[in-house]
Amino acid sequence: MTATTTSADESKQLGPQSAPLSRKARVLRALVPAAASALSGVLLYVSFPPRTLWWLALPAFAVFAWCLHGRSWKAGLGLGYLFGLGFLLPLLVWTGVEVGPGPWLALAAIEAMFVALVGAGIAAVSRLPGYPLWAAALWIAGEAARARVPFSGFPWGKIAFGQADGVFLPLAALGGTPVLGFAVVLCGFGLYEVVRQVREARDPHGTGSVRRGAAAAALLSVLVPVAGAFAARPLVSDDAEDGTATVAAIQGNVPQAGLEFNAQRRAVLDHHVRETERLADRVKAGKAKQPDFVLWPENSSDIDPFTNPDAREAIERAVKAVGAPISVGGVVESKDGKLFNEQILWDPEKGPTDTYDKRQIQPFGEYIPLRDLVGFFSSDVGMVRQDFSRGTKPGVFTMAGTKVGLATCYEAAFDWAVRDTVTHGAQLISVPSNNATFDRSEMTYQQLAMSRIRAVEHSRTVTVPVTSGVSAIIMPDGRVSQKTKWFTADSLVEEVPLRSSQTPATRFGVLPEGILVLIAAGGLGWAVTGAARARRAR
Repeated sequence: MTATTTSADESKQLGPQSAPLSRKARVLRALVPAAASALSGVLLYVSFPPRTLWWLALPAFAVFAWCLHGRSWKAGLGLGYLFGLGFLLPLLVWTGVEVGPGPWLALAAIEAMFVALVGAGIAAVSRLPGYPLWAAALWIAGEAARARVPFSGFPWGKIAFGQADGVFLPLAALGGTPVLGFAVVLCGFGLYEVVRQVREARDPHGTGSVRRGAAAAALLSVLVPVAGAFAARPLVSDDAEDGTATVAAIQGNVPQAGLEFNAQRRAVLDHHVRETERLADRVKAGKAKQPDFVLWPENSSDIDPFTNPDAREAIERAVKAVGAPISVGGVVESKDGKLFNEQILWDPEKGPTDTYDKRQIQPFGEYIPLRDLVGFFSSDVGMVRQDFSRGTKPGVFTMAGTKVGLATCYEAAFDWAVRDTVTHGAQLISVPSNNATFDRSEMTYQQLAMSRIRAVEHSRTVTVPVTSGVSAIIMPDGRVSQKTKWFTADSLVEEVPLRSSQTPATRFGVLPEGILVLIAAGGLGWAVTGAARARRAR
């Protein structure tokens, strides 16, 4: 394996007089870093929701740094792939809940290739001064690539999404998910570098001294991210800049979990109508506050209400009962035959007045890329009989005077899809979702954590109405104030703060990510040119 490449530190310890290693020692030297890489990837997975062990990301990256330091880029490629598999295989197991292990294994294997390339880059820069800086920047560059290709990207598993309960969370308001993730990785690699510097100082075969610059850089790699997180705390606020609004999130539940629920579309619609009417009864009885507006989940009406009078009548009955506008999640076919995953603003007096078409649609879920080619390998493509089309405009509804930004389900994973609702005036963000097809998997809590990060990133209340759970209302500081149980019809009603100021993360947009990518490229270029000069010197 390429992972057997001896590091520079190991070469120094062996020395010119070292005896040849036994076969057992050589095997162990190959297996130990390989096993450590895979297990540190698993450790990173354990740091993600639904667990609140966010701090495990730091030792995970510290061990990964140990595996890669001083090795060749080829060894880094292999070790990075093992780390990626250890992390992504368990993280993405929910993708195979209804369709079997094939898509899950394929997705994890493909996404781990990005981590492999990052591993190769980190190994290449591992001999440079300030190693943790270059390594952390390379990791974020890998996430940036993974969020864009192939098929418009798949950002699931960004390090930031595992930090909703962590001390680094305020950094989301400073520079979004790239800066938050960078701080975590930098701190993890910095921990390794501190330990390495201490070990070198105590090494009886060494000089017993540590270069002050290297030691200072290692220490700063740990201290600066932590200090930055505390310094960014004033950016996190729940103040009601524009007053408050009383919002209701409806979870109607579904007749049964799994893909089959789509065959019971009318039942799903009826469940959401019934729960909305139940809320209206509670309001009349004085047991709940009158909502200013109501939010239904994605796919709450898979029957097109524009062409089906029965569906339209049911929605209008619910809207009139609760006496407030409702954002309805529908599946709508346009006049030219295009299919859209659409949010419809339904007013009690005027009926449907505005729409938002989901822009970041899910490959292999809402459309099949390369359909003929994929169909040759799998008959499951037939489950998506017609591809959805993409919307083109940001979704911001004016509901009872409040600007409500819409990021439908999968879109919450994409920085741009949430940010541009805020730059277009959203005072509150809604993430209508449908997780029923993923049963009781961790997917729901992973996605909920994304919404918590978005709340802090843009300093907005975020509501998450979901068909089958877990629905939630999240304050601008990332705190979950209310949530529902799985597969239980329920409604959440709360008076929430409205905000219009923009955080640095909102204003900067992709700039922090771009700077980190340039830093990664600079470090990699430095390592490559240095290696080339060393070869010529020989």
